[in-house]
Amino acid sequence: MEQYLRQLVEIEFQDKKEIFTGFLIDYSDDWILLRNNPVDFILDGFVILKNKNIEAVNRDHDLAFTEKVIRMKGLKINSDDIIPIRDLASIIHYISEKYGIFQIAKKSSKSAYLGKLIELNDEELTIDFLDIRGQFGGELSFNPEKIRVIEFDTDYINSLKLVVGEKE
Repeated sequence: MEQYLRQLVEIEFQDKKEIFTGFLIDYSDDWILLRNNPVDFILDGFVILKNKNIEAVNRDHDLAFTEKVIRMKGLKINSDDIIPIRDLASIIHYISEKYGIFQIAKKSSKSAYLGKLIELNDEELTIDFLDIRGQFGGELSFNPEKIRVIEFDTDYINSLKLVVGEKE
């Protein structure tokens, strides 16, 4: 993993169809922090992946070209992008304080859940769910062990934060 730091990579999982592409910012035994590259030459927020069931970390000529173009557009990966990824608690508390709203997903990529932190303990992560209209819709709870993907500072999340801010 070390050889890919600050480079554009693809990460494939054995048990997920979705492939994640982004600049590898940091990694730990349990988590991987990427500056998200969802399509073409676009960067959109950050994604933290549970370091579980990884099949491959790839870097090919196409990714190198995409990285070159993104860098020509002025991308800088700096120490401000590094967040504590020791464990789920440090990740969630940091994102909550700095960004407020985040998105989580379990193994299945069929649904993701946006919200702000209510509580996190060993048995349960509880968020105030944010719907697609920017309205908080009540509590949702998750088993922390089942969380595989955490996203924050994306255009979608930041757009909904504008709607939430307008209502307050």
